[in-house]
Amino acid sequence: MRTALCVRRGVGVLALVALVCQLAGCVLPAREQPGALRADVIARLGPPTATIALTSGERLLYSELPAGFAAYNLDFDASGRLMRNEQVLTQQRFESLSGGRWTRTDLQNTFGMPLRVEQVARFDGDIWTYRFRQNSDLRLAHVHLDRQGVVRQVLFTDELPNFDNARD
Repeated sequence: MRTALCVRRGVGVLALVALVCQLAGCVLPAREQPGALRADVIARLGPPTATIALTSGERLLYSELPAGFAAYNLDFDASGRLMRNEQVLTQQRFESLSGGRWTRTDLQNTFGMPLRVEQVARFDGDIWTYRFRQNSDLRLAHVHLDRQGVVRQVLFTDELPNFDNARD
């Protein structure tokens, strides 16, 4: 009798976990389609990480950083309809950053806040680090901003897993 009760409770817990996973899978920024209304998107996804005014409407930025690897720009026209949905934390997007043209504000309005901000001795400015996936590889983009807040270069490294060196 006791075993049957434990099994029944275990099945109930698994069913609840499966339901939560299904519901969570339905509310991903990537699934929002052009034409969706701004109010409906916010009702499904919750408040955005940032809201940015655009010349022809508004951008809602949904970022998974610091733990995740994606940031979505959902661009709405002046009437509040979704025009474009783009996952921006990609190698291609970071490679398109032109040294001398992009600024700190441009980075924030496109990619959101970085995973971390660092400084090094051989560069006079901040280095904003973003994490992303390239295929199945974990990568880091290191965006170098000079003292005036202008992008000077972007370097890429692999994000290495935390190895357990206790066995060495």
